Amino acid sequence: MQISRLNRGDGLRRAIFGLLCAGAALFLIFGPFFLSAYWLRILTQTFMFAVLAQAINIIAGYAGYPAFGNVVFFGLGAYATGVLVVKFNATFILSMMVGIGICLFFTLIFGLPVLRLRGHYFAIATLGLNEATKALTDNLTALTGGGMGLSLPLIPGDVETNSRFFYYMFLGTMALCLLVTHFLMRSRFGYAIRSIRSNERSAEGMGINTTRYKVLAWMVSAGFTSIAGSLYAYWMSHIEPAIVFDMAIAIKAFVMFLLGGAGTLLGPILGAFILETVSTFAWSHLLNYHLATLGVIIIIIVIFMPRGVVFFLQERFFLSSLVKKIREERTV
Repeated sequence: MQISRLNRGDGLRRAIFGLLCAGAALFLIFGPFFLSAYWLRILTQTFMFAVLAQAINIIAGYAGYPAFGNVVFFGLGAYATGVLVVKFNATFILSMMVGIGICLFFTLIFGLPVLRLRGHYFAIATLGLNEATKALTDNLTALTGGGMGLSLPLIPGDVETNSRFFYYMFLGTMALCLLVTHFLMRSRFGYAIRSIRSNERSAEGMGINTTRYKVLAWMVSAGFTSIAGSLYAYWMSHIEPAIVFDMAIAIKAFVMFLLGGAGTLLGPILGAFILETVSTFAWSHLLNYHLATLGVIIIIIVIFMPRGVVFFLQERFFLSSLVKKIREERTV
């Protein structure tokens, strides 16, 4: 009897969760038809950071390798698109695919030696890769424009059409990233990288080729980060090394993925929406103190939700069901 009641409670919670997800999806799909241009831009940026946070989640959250320099793939994707479109008159789709290929090759070449490092050594190595790539891009003036950057051609159409185009492009990329992560984590690949995060030596003892799976995880992460960089370059229509290789992008995405819940599917998405919403509110209402306010809010969330929002909600629902079960046992 008690088990059936608990099952009904779990089913009700799942139904509510499904309805909330469906409502959110409908809101995002039809958002451009009733939201202002300002909020379209905020949501588009949120989708971009959600992709970056989910990409970091794959290598850092699931595999346990904190890639602080993951922004290098954002910059490579942006410059691959910029150079091919401006210098060679390539199409956007072709340039984006080339950017993904460059990033995959980059992770394959540097992943084998760098992923042998662990913990903060790996994090520092990824920072070094980003700074070295940034300096190289800055000095290839004839190809990349150097510090002056590159200006990409604008998409034909009015401002409203362009806003909707990039809104849906980033929304689709976020949805694709979510689906790919979902299926990968339910596959042999997902179980392998989670075992690496838990105990890499034990994973090796079980016959898992840890180097291979770590490189593959970083390649998937790099691919999605590159797509975000390509879309960003086309969206902004002007890129510079100081902007697309900026460590602030990586730090912000890292905070989002930790805030939502490392190693969870929806955590990075929730983290991106929470941080962007709070940041927008602080910027619009507390202009002179927005950074301090944002920092205080993040600290409060981390103190009360140290494992992220997703784990906090899961534990709360679990505890509520447990309390109900105890009460029912006492009344019997």
